[in-house]
Amino acid sequence: MQAGYMMFFSNLHENVSDDEMVRNDLRLALRAEELGYDVVFCPEHHFEDYSMSVDNFDILTYVAAKTEKIKVGLAACILPWHIQPVRIAERISLMDSMFPGRFLVGFGRGLARKEFETFGVPMDESRDRFDEAAAMIVDAMETGVMKSGGKHFPMPDAEIRPRPSQPLKDRLYSVAMSPDSAKQIALHDTRMMSFIQFSMEKHLPNIEIYREEFRKNHNKEPYDPLMVDFCYCDESSDKAAEMATKYLSANYVSLLDHYEFMEDYHKETAGYGAYKDSAAFLNSIGKQAAVEDYVKHQAWGTPQELLDKLWARRDIIGNYEWNSITSYGGMPFADAEKSMELIGKKVLPEIKSW
Repeated sequence: MQAGYMMFFSNLHENVSDDEMVRNDLRLALRAEELGYDVVFCPEHHFEDYSMSVDNFDILTYVAAKTEKIKVGLAACILPWHIQPVRIAERISLMDSMFPGRFLVGFGRGLARKEFETFGVPMDESRDRFDEAAAMIVDAMETGVMKSGGKHFPMPDAEIRPRPSQPLKDRLYSVAMSPDSAKQIALHDTRMMSFIQFSMEKHLPNIEIYREEFRKNHNKEPYDPLMVDFCYCDESSDKAAEMATKYLSANYVSLLDHYEFMEDYHKETAGYGAYKDSAAFLNSIGKQAAVEDYVKHQAWGTPQELLDKLWARRDIIGNYEWNSITSYGGMPFADAEKSMELIGKKVLPEIKSW
């Protein structure tokens, strides 16, 4: 099992400046290599405390330059928010030139209404923009030439420089949190990435959609999905429960606000209809119950409890890759670092043998 660490750049801290938060999250990320993680991932988010990882290419360039061999990966680059896919292809190719064999690529289409509105991108165009941009970039990394995509990204043919040295095959992830996305990403030779929000039984149908469509389109077995957790690990089970309840709850409230998951606008937005059912469910049980359900399904506990939870998931969804986020929800950096260290010492050696 590949085991990754994800930076998140969430500033829910009291009396901590954004500068201080950024520097501390980077400091933790730089420890991932020595602690045995295989890869450091970084998402793309804008404008809010929830996450301010506004340029994951720049962030990952810093991490790669400060380390020796650990891989770095986009989780993900949100394609509809970028003016021209050619710039993304150029940046991927440059990363490959600077850090050969170390750069993993992830694409997403975005979900937060505020981010779309602020960028001036119609949210109901996100599926078309994503599909068009993704196809352009994948082709450009194969051929070395970016060709016009069509309606959203017209352009003259352009050579990618530095010339691509590695295609995206076998290292391309796409975020899929809805049946529509799971089906669409399977059209390409793409790995599935999903952030854990509820039980594995509820995640399984989406994973199976991806697997079925992948087999149909590629005549081979699909890649193992990458599952992302907000984690906490401590030698004391009681301490782990206390910390997880406090900081995972704060994180999830921030997540609900950022994505407006309890609002019903998704049902009127093309490509996001599946989220109306989530909104209905969350409103039926109320915010507090939703928070408690979310906390229950993240990976936290003693090292052995974490291992038991991670193993139990395999019984439901099969083999998967794992990504852990330890700095979130306003958790003091010292506690986040201690949790990260314990995962590295007592969890990673076991799961990497699975």
